[in-house]
Amino acid sequence: MNVITGDDGVARCSWGAEPADYLDYHDHEWGVGVADDTRLFEKICLEGFQSGLSWLTILRKRDNFRAGFAGFDIEQVAAFGEGDVERLLADAGIVRHQGKIRSTINNAQRALELIDEHGSLAAFFWPHATFLDEPVTEVPATTDTSTMLSKQLKKRGWSFVGPTTMYAFMQAMGVVNDHMAGCDCWESAERSRRAVAAGVGVTVP
Repeated sequence: MNVITGDDGVARCSWGAEPADYLDYHDHEWGVGVADDTRLFEKICLEGFQSGLSWLTILRKRDNFRAGFAGFDIEQVAAFGEGDVERLLADAGIVRHQGKIRSTINNAQRALELIDEHGSLAAFFWPHATFLDEPVTEVPATTDTSTMLSKQLKKRGWSFVGPTTMYAFMQAMGVVNDHMAGCDCWESAERSRRAVAAGVGVTVP
């Protein structure tokens, strides 16, 4: 089943029905429009850490990641050095993968370059948002847009930003709305993402 109605009477995408961590994330975060560069950067990084793991694992460690990576403040992370790498490798509260830790630092440096060029991360990503009149009935793992964004970022020196990672980022940040047909969260997510898109100067149909 693509949608499940919970004991509270709310219809949700089946993946977001349980456990409680997923339910809260599904109802209040996933698919809601985000234009804040810190949160956009955080999500790209966490999706990179998620590669090969479950999102639930990352979600439950998210506060530890935020503590370890200075709240994902882009300028602070970009200035991390070898001492920070060693500190993070010793942090049992996060995923201690040296390649992903170094990737996060590298990507912060690349993010500053992107912001310098485009004004913000939001100004780079949100023009690629898509808007439909009705909810989707199927959800892909990648799209032409996520593949294109992956290629663009890799060309700019980013890492751990494959097409699947980029599509998961787009879904979570509201660049697309993949709440399934019948999910009670679709309309509120759609309103938020249209407002965010308009706020960053994207023409919304």
